[in-house]
Amino acid sequence: MNAKVLAVALGVLAAASGNAPAAETSLTMMAFNIWGGGGNAGKPVDETVAAIKAAGADIVAISETRLEGDPCTADVCTPRGESVAPKIAAALGFHYYDQTMANPAIWANAVISRYPIVKPTADDLGVAIDVKGRSVYVFCVNLDDAPYQPYQLLNIEYGAAPFLKTADEVIKSAESTRGEAFNALIDDADAATNADAVFIAGDFNEPSHRDWTPGTVKAGFQPLAVEWPGTTKLEKAGFVDLFRAAYPDEVAKPGITWTPTTEASNPEDHHDRIDFIFARAKALKVHSAGVVGEKTPEADIVVSPWPSDHRAVVAKVSF
Repeated sequence: MNAKVLAVALGVLAAASGNAPAAETSLTMMAFNIWGGGGNAGKPVDETVAAIKAAGADIVAISETRLEGDPCTADVCTPRGESVAPKIAAALGFHYYDQTMANPAIWANAVISRYPIVKPTADDLGVAIDVKGRSVYVFCVNLDDAPYQPYQLLNIEYGAAPFLKTADEVIKSAESTRGEAFNALIDDADAATNADAVFIAGDFNEPSHRDWTPGTVKAGFQPLAVEWPGTTKLEKAGFVDLFRAAYPDEVAKPGITWTPTTEASNPEDHHDRIDFIFARAKALKVHSAGVVGEKTPEADIVVSPWPSDHRAVVAKVSF
């Protein structure tokens, strides 16, 4: 599939509409798992702030605003301490909202915004934001990482999860782990009937079906092709993967966000793209996207020192 066909399939090239607004609204969105604001590695919040500034983000979907619990295992890891979201927002001069409700899609999440945050959604999955008079909903997630299907498939021990062999087994396990959360996100997005744009962003802890393809298998990036259920559901609901819309060739531009803390050759890990920004809006245009991280060629925007065990993803859109 060539880039133009893929763009149409994703809904990036929206048809002209008589209901389109007279003027476009531009936003730079960022999804960033900040690893306790760097605190899990003993780093200052200033490094996280520097990464957000370098990305030029207007709105940031943040995962892991609090420290990992002690102990923190694949099966049990409760966040501890205070959220660093207020400190980050104050340093940027932004608004913030900490997501604190018990929810399978939330693990110490927050939304930080240049624009006023109007209200949270009823289940705390997201917030409504007033962007220059337009209604924007941002759903910020940090989905369950256990069982983690890439590890199950590659015989990497992670908790008590059994190893898997086939794509069907992987899909069934992923749906059991995160299916409920993806369904809730789509239901919430559909309920936001007054929204000019809706974003779903964060650490999915699940790869994309756009990345686990025959092409990436042939390139040696992935062990087999998998129609990962989470990203498949989002596309069917009309959402666009902003990074992959900007870079449709998954072999030429893998966009790895997990992880800068190990080498790609490490047999006890598997590098992948698991941090995403999805968007849905009339006349949505994707102007640019990239990875923010510690070095090239992995990162398009380099920030050093780098505070997290994830790289971030950033995208500029208009609607």
